[in-house]
Amino acid sequence: MPDAQTADETRQGLEVRDLSFRYGSKVALDAISFEVAPGRFCALLGPNGAGKSTLVSLLTHLLVAPQVDIRIAGHDLRQHPRRALADLGVVFQQPTLDLSLTVRQNMAYFAALHGLPRSQTQARIDAALDRLGMRERAGEKVRALNGGHRRRMELARALLHEPKVLLLDEPTVGLDAAARQSITDHVHDLADQGLCVLWATHLTDEVRDADQLLVLHHGQILAAGQTGDLRGDKPLSNWFLSQTEVPA
Repeated sequence: MPDAQTADETRQGLEVRDLSFRYGSKVALDAISFEVAPGRFCALLGPNGAGKSTLVSLLTHLLVAPQVDIRIAGHDLRQHPRRALADLGVVFQQPTLDLSLTVRQNMAYFAALHGLPRSQTQARIDAALDRLGMRERAGEKVRALNGGHRRRMELARALLHEPKVLLLDEPTVGLDAAARQSITDHVHDLADQGLCVLWATHLTDEVRDADQLLVLHHGQILAAGQTGDLRGDKPLSNWFLSQTEVPA
C-alpha cells in the first residue's frame, strides 16, 4: 500500500484505471491500468497495432470511451476535460505544424489556442525554444527545417504552456540516429527535472534501465515495472520479443 505522500505525488501525474475501448467488435484496449508519477519517464513499449495510438487518442480526448477513468495532474478527464488537457503537453506521431508559418508564428498560434496572456507569450516562446536549442531558428519557415528540428520545435511547442504531464507518440519515427538520440536524451532530462512523461514507442533502444516500462500487446499490458528489473540479464530487445512474439 503506497504511503500518503506517494499517492499524492501520483495524483499530480497520470492515472489510468480499467480503460477499455473497441472499434466495433475489435478490442483495441482491454481493461488496462497504470500510473506514472511526476519525475518519471515511462516507456509504453509495444509493436505496431498494440493499441498505443488508441491510448494516446483517449488520453488526448480525441476518442472517448464509454467508461473512462483517466486523471491528468489530478483532474478527471471525463468530468473536467478542459482542466485535464490544460496540464497535458502532446507530441503526436504525425506532424501538426503549419509549414507556411515561421517557427515563432507556429508557437504564437499555439499560445493563443491555450489562452496564454499576450504579455507572457514572447517570453514563453523564447524560453521554450532556448530549451530545445531552437531560438536561432525562430524566424525560419517550418518547411525549411529538417525532420529533427521540426520534432524539436513540436516538443518546444508542447512545453510552451508548462504542462505537468508530457505525452509523446512515436516521436522519433523517421529521424536519423543523432536526432533520435538528442530528443530521447532531452525528454529524459525533462523527467529528471520533475515532469511526468509517457513515451510511446516500438524501439527498445530508446528505453533505459531506470525507466518505468509498460509492455502493451494486443490491447493488454503484459508487463509493468522498472526496465532493468524486467529484462533481467537479457538485452531489452530480446526480452521484448520474447514477450510479444507469436508462438509457433
